[in-house]
Amino acid sequence: MRPRDQEFEELRPLLFSIAYRILGSVSEAEDAVQDTWLRYAGSRTEPVSPKAFLSAVVTRISVDVLRSARHRREEYVGPWFPEPLLSDPYEDPERAAELADSVSMAALLLLERLSPLERAAFVLREVFGFGFAEVASAVGRSEAACRQLVVRARRHMDAGRPRFAADQREREELAVRFFDAFKEGAVGNLMEFLAADVQLVGDAGGKAPQWGRGVVAGARNVAGMLAALAGPFTQIGGVVEPQLVNGQPGAIFRDGDGRVVNTWTLDIVDGQIQAIRAVVNPDKLRHVGPVADAWAVVQETYAARRTTDWARGKDPTRPEPSGQ
Repeated sequence: MRPRDQEFEELRPLLFSIAYRILGSVSEAEDAVQDTWLRYAGSRTEPVSPKAFLSAVVTRISVDVLRSARHRREEYVGPWFPEPLLSDPYEDPERAAELADSVSMAALLLLERLSPLERAAFVLREVFGFGFAEVASAVGRSEAACRQLVVRARRHMDAGRPRFAADQREREELAVRFFDAFKEGAVGNLMEFLAADVQLVGDAGGKAPQWGRGVVAGARNVAGMLAALAGPFTQIGGVVEPQLVNGQPGAIFRDGDGRVVNTWTLDIVDGQIQAIRAVVNPDKLRHVGPVADAWAVVQETYAARRTTDWARGKDPTRPEPSGQ
């Protein structure tokens, strides 16, 4: 028999991926995986299937954490988004499509609408392909009850799931062109990429600047705001680093010292950007890298913008958005 620590390390990517999809939090998922190890290391029984046993344990821990987290999320300041995930550690070629779809920001936000047990059952069955007997063991319900949980969850997910007509490569190529246009800061060029009803939504959690009340809607409004901030942000040394975030085209924004200001994900449907989701809350960015002082970055950006406006003979005193 292999040592338990070796078995656990081999299964760690799977356990993290299960926990992240249930919790929508990198830090909480990592804690759930660590608690799972402590319980496994301290158990005197030898499971027939370490994979089934550990998956059940991490699921139960994650469900308990999610139940306590729901109250905090209800009181969250402004829009709430999952913590950005730059790469999913678990790979399964036979379920690649399910894994990629389930980790997108859009899918994780749909999962937020489910009850904790529905979410856990859906993740285990529909995303990772566990049998209903294993799902039942993990969530503490009968197989029949788990089938009903999955049916209800699938119905909710299918009703709200975005239909990405373009393949991943096409979406990534569009994102690269969009970020090139963003760096140029021309409203007209940006509007070519934006759906008429596009939304720019920021999750600042009351701990970083945000746009108005967290949402800017409409192609002209979004393009105007982006164009106004792009040049000054680059002028102060800011860098836009295209990057897959939660399996979607996106970017990491860094200040002049390389620290993380925020992350963006782009929902691209039918060749247009339907939504831009920005995570600005520093508490959700620490696993990405050293975090910038977003307030200071915004102040520098606006100062550079005002200097540029005066040089061009424009009036820099017009109302400004409340954050990058």
